[in-house]
Amino acid sequence: MKYLVANWKSYITSHKDAKALFLATRDEADACLSEVIVCPPFPFLPDIKQDWDMAAGAQDVFWETKGAYTGEVTLDMLRNLNVEYVILGHSERRKYFEESDEVINKKVKAALKAGLKVILCVGEKQRKEKNVIPKIVAEQIKANLAGVPKTKIHNVMVAYEPIWAIGTGLSDTPENAHQAALYIRKTIGKMYHTKLGMGVKVLYGGSVNSKNVLEFVNYHGIDGVLVGSASTKKDEFTKMIKLVG
Repeated sequence: MKYLVANWKSYITSHKDAKALFLATRDEADACLSEVIVCPPFPFLPDIKQDWDMAAGAQDVFWETKGAYTGEVTLDMLRNLNVEYVILGHSERRKYFEESDEVINKKVKAALKAGLKVILCVGEKQRKEKNVIPKIVAEQIKANLAGVPKTKIHNVMVAYEPIWAIGTGLSDTPENAHQAALYIRKTIGKMYHTKLGMGVKVLYGGSVNSKNVLEFVNYHGIDGVLVGSASTKKDEFTKMIKLVG
């Protein structure tokens, strides 16, 4: 099975627009054999679970279940909405909110313990050698998964997102994305067991659109894509769903 994850980020700002986007792509998603996962801003999560019976994810979560944490969305809030997935470690969270590997690790462990499936984002700011995946990717994996029990690894999906490709229109090549997927699986295999590492699903993200989506999802070893702004354009995302099938 392939995965098509829509990260709406903060592009959609009204319930009206959110619902319109849901309805515009719902039929195609229902008919799709691949798993379509929509990750809207927090205010729209109740809508997606009520009006659209499909997999939903949050774009972030705090590591506690509840408490005096002004402004945070907690694990219990997501569980009460029956949210299945959560994106953690996205480069924009690392950059704009200065989330460290230690903070991301706390979130990953807490989310997995709470029963959520984690979409963990990793990726380099720049690549000095054209066809060599930088060591920072392995370092992020090791730090972000530190202390995660091997029994929970099957609930971790890794999204390889080279930061230089996000929102720039300059996507990586499927060949390099495949190399990154192998590198990620090898790193996890060394942390746990080779078989566990090889079983981890790896997505590609970074300027994915209808023109290049099949190049990635059809490449051996790439399990799907994490789509950003293109997932908020109904015609574009509907086309992507049809192509992935």
